[in-house]
Amino acid sequence: MDDGARTVDGTARTGGSVHEGSVHEGSARTGPVREGTARRGEPGKGEKFADWTDGRLGLYALAKSNMRKVFPDHWSFMLGEVCLYSFLVLILTGIYLTLFFEPSGAEVVYHGSYGPLNGIVMTKAYESTLHISFDVRGGLLIRQIHHWAALVFVAGMLVHMMRVFFTGAFRKPRELNWVFGWTLLFLAILTGLTGYSLPDDLLSGTGIRFADGAILSIPIVGTYISFFLFGGEFPGHDIIPRLFPVHVLLLPGIMLGLVVVHLILVFYHKHTQYPGPGRDQKSVVGMPFLPVYMAKAGGFFFLTFGVLALLGGIASINPVWAFGPYRPDLVTTGAQPDWYLGFSEGLIRVMPGWEINAWGHTLVPGVLIPFSLFPLILLAIGVYPFFEAWITGDKREHHILDRPRNAPVRTGLGVAWLSLYGVLLIGGGNDIVATHLHLSINLITWFVRIAVFVVPVLAFVVTKRVCLGLQRRDRDKVLHGRETGVIRRLPHGEYVEVHEPLTQDRLFTLTQHEQNPPYELGPLQDANGVRRQVTVSQRVRARLARAMFGPDTHIPKPTREEYRELTSGDHHH
Repeated sequence: MDDGARTVDGTARTGGSVHEGSVHEGSARTGPVREGTARRGEPGKGEKFADWTDGRLGLYALAKSNMRKVFPDHWSFMLGEVCLYSFLVLILTGIYLTLFFEPSGAEVVYHGSYGPLNGIVMTKAYESTLHISFDVRGGLLIRQIHHWAALVFVAGMLVHMMRVFFTGAFRKPRELNWVFGWTLLFLAILTGLTGYSLPDDLLSGTGIRFADGAILSIPIVGTYISFFLFGGEFPGHDIIPRLFPVHVLLLPGIMLGLVVVHLILVFYHKHTQYPGPGRDQKSVVGMPFLPVYMAKAGGFFFLTFGVLALLGGIASINPVWAFGPYRPDLVTTGAQPDWYLGFSEGLIRVMPGWEINAWGHTLVPGVLIPFSLFPLILLAIGVYPFFEAWITGDKREHHILDRPRNAPVRTGLGVAWLSLYGVLLIGGGNDIVATHLHLSINLITWFVRIAVFVVPVLAFVVTKRVCLGLQRRDRDKVLHGRETGVIRRLPHGEYVEVHEPLTQDRLFTLTQHEQNPPYELGPLQDANGVRRQVTVSQRVRARLARAMFGPDTHIPKPTREEYRELTSGDHHH
C-alpha cells in the first residue's frame, strides 16, 4: 500500500519527506514564510491574501493537519452523503418557497389561475400554495424538488443508520454520534409532519386531525395540550402560523447544528472502515480529504441534486389542487401520510377501537397505546449502543466494522425491526392495499394484527439462520478454498471438484473478526464455600450476553492447526 494512502494517525503522507523550516517563527511573524520566497521574488497576490488571512485566523496549521486526512472508500459511505446533500437541497428550496408562502389560517375566496377552485373558500395558506404552483415561475418545480428531497432525506438517514447498525459502527467512541444521528432522524420526521401540514389541503388537514386525535387520547392533559396548540377548538386559525416558524426556523436550526456536530465527530474519530489487509484499529486505508475526497464529494452533490431535480420535474408529488382545501367534515379517499409516518398510522389503524368510560372520563387505549408505542420503539433504537456495551462490557475503541453475518443476533434484531415497519406500513395503507388488490379491508387489518407479533419473530429466526449459514460457508472457504467448477477424475474413479486456495488478503478478511466469550457470572461460591452476592442486573446481563454472543451465535473460526493440516498436502483438488 502506498505511503500516501495509509498512516497510523489517520492523516495522509505525500510519500516524500517533510521539510523542516517550511514555516518560520519570528518575533514579528505575520504569516507563514515559505522557503524559496526570496529566490522567487515578490509573492503573488493570492499568497499575500493567504498570509494575511492566516495571520488573523490561524488557518494554515489547521488546514495542514486536517486537509490531508485520509478517508476510506466504500459505496455504503455515500449513504450519509445522500442525507447531507438532500438536507442542503431542502434548505435551498425551502428558502425559495418561504418567499412566496403566506402562513395564515384566515379564510379567503379563491380567484386565481386554477379554474376548478375559483369561488371556493380556503385559507390564505392554501391559496398561496396554489399561487406558488401555478403563478410563480418555477414554483411547482421547486415545491416538488423540496418534497422529494424530504422523502430522500429521511430514507437516506434510515438506510444510513441501518448500515451503521448492522456493521456495529455505533460502538465506542461513536455512541454519541449515533445519538445525534438518531435525534436527526426523529427531528426529520417531525419536520416532515409540520411541512406537509402547511399547505392546508384536504390531505394535510387530515394529517393534522390525526395528530390532534392522538394528542386528545392522552389522559387528563390531552385536551389542554390540544387547546394550547390549536388556540382553541380544532382546527382554529392559529395552527398554521405556529407550525410555520417551527418548520422553517426552529427544527431546521437544531438539525443544522446537529449535522455540524455529527460531521465534526466523524472527522475527529476517523471514519470507520471495512475489514481488510492493512486495516486495523490504528491504521486507515483510503484517499486524502483534499483533493481526492472533496472532488468526489462535490461531484456526488451535483449528482444527488440532479436526481432530485429530475424527480421534481417528471414525477408529480403532493398535487394539492387535486385534494381541495381542508374542511373538518371531509376526508379525502386514500388519505396517506408520507411513508416515514406510515409506521405510526399503521399502529393506530390496526389497533382495536377500545374505549373505557369511568367516573365521567373517557380513556381511549385504542389510540393511546399505539401513540405511546411509536416513540418507545424509536427510543429503543436510540439507546441500543449503550445496551450492547453494557452486555459486552467492552470498553475498547472500535474502528473496524463488523460483517453483519458475524453478529447474527444484532443483524436479526435489525431485520426484525425492518419487518415490523413493513407490516405496519401495510396497516397504515390498508385502504389503498384493499382497493388496489381487491381485498377485504377487514382481512388486511386482521392480517396486520397477527403479523405484528409473528413476522418480526420469523424474520429474526430466519436472519440468524442465514447468518450462521454464511459463517459456515466462510469457514469452508478458508479450509478448502474456492470452488472453481472444474471436475477432476481421480485414479480410483472418484470425481471431485477442484478447489482453488484463497489469497492471503481474502483469508485475512474472512478470519479477522473476534469471537470473544460472553460475559459470565462465574462461580457462585468462593474458595471458602461462601456464597457470592449476585445482583439481578448481573443475572440479566449474563443471560442476555449468552443469548446475543454465546456459542449458539457463531461458527468457530478455523484454527491455524486445522488450516495447516488441510493445506499441507494435496487437499485442494
